Amino acid sequence: MTDDLAWETLDSRVAYECPGFDVVREDARLPDGTVTDFDYLSEGESVVVLPFTPDGDVVVVEEWRQAVKRVNRALPAGGLEPVDDDRDDAARRELAEETGYEAGTVERLTSVEPANGFADAVFHYYVARGCTPTGEQSLDDDETIRVDTAAFDDLREAVRTGELRDGRSALGVLYYALFGADGAGD
Repeated sequence: MTDDLAWETLDSRVAYECPGFDVVREDARLPDGTVTDFDYLSEGESVVVLPFTPDGDVVVVEEWRQAVKRVNRALPAGGLEPVDDDRDDAARRELAEETGYEAGTVERLTSVEPANGFADAVFHYYVARGCTPTGEQSLDDDETIRVDTAAFDDLREAVRTGELRDGRSALGVLYYALFGADGAGD
């Protein structure tokens, strides 16, 4: 059964392609019969990791973000890759690649569509525990990342004051603060 709000996709094509995302252009018929075009950002699924060290600090990354022209403090995150057998593996891989830390355990928190009005992105959030530095970073060609640790309460306060501005990281910190790992949703 189709919802009466659903649009009918008449044609879909990639209008612009670059590393990391595509811009998709679709022709669609609206419920009232009007035909229109619609463009959206297609970047697929990603994992975002809230990694705790054995002493309870959180492993964070600092990375230059060209779009906003500043260093961004954030949780480790990245896209799913063909080598990932499942999202748990992707969370472990991204943590290790970006930070050089290995997780003892990973547990799913939740999944969100952060901007589904103009993007098909899905963020899968994980808590990693027992994270220890076991190796070197394995960064992508366009990544320059500095690794640090922070107290969880300091990160939560940084979200409140606007110091931590990365949306996907702020959501992960606040979701965990509100619901913890026991609040894991589908």
